[in-house]
Amino acid sequence: MTDVNDTLPAVTVKDSAGNDVALGALKGPFVLYFYPKADTPGCTNEAKDFTELHGDFAKAGATVYGMSKDKPAKLTKFADKYGLKVTLLSDEESDATEQMGAWVEKSMYCKKYMGIERCTFLIGKDGKVARVWHNVKVKGHAAEVLEATKALA
Repeated sequence: MTDVNDTLPAVTVKDSAGNDVALGALKGPFVLYFYPKADTPGCTNEAKDFTELHGDFAKAGATVYGMSKDKPAKLTKFADKYGLKVTLLSDEESDATEQMGAWVEKSMYCKKYMGIERCTFLIGKDGKVARVWHNVKVKGHAAEVLEATKALA
């Protein structure tokens, strides 16, 4: 599980256009949030909240990335449908999701299954994790991450 002061795993994921993105090569500061599935209510609200604050994150010098196991084509449709300004990443193989500790056992209606935990990582200029949020509740989360991002500067 990735924690404060760790570096991101050396894995490659895809962006919504299908291009390779090496997580370890991304330059900070940036936000990487994991969400379960594109175009579902909570995930849509979270992406819209980060999009609404896109300009403020840019002023703080940070980029926002959202990651799920959705295929790149689905991410493109999701972003287009809601006018999202965050960069969406696809981890179909679960390499990043598992290595960072976002692939967890969940439970719904007494049934256990594996899925993505809604969590967020703030990466500093040095490429190390500055802050981690687990079991994120969507309402107000993007604003809280923005404040932490501003504090890094």
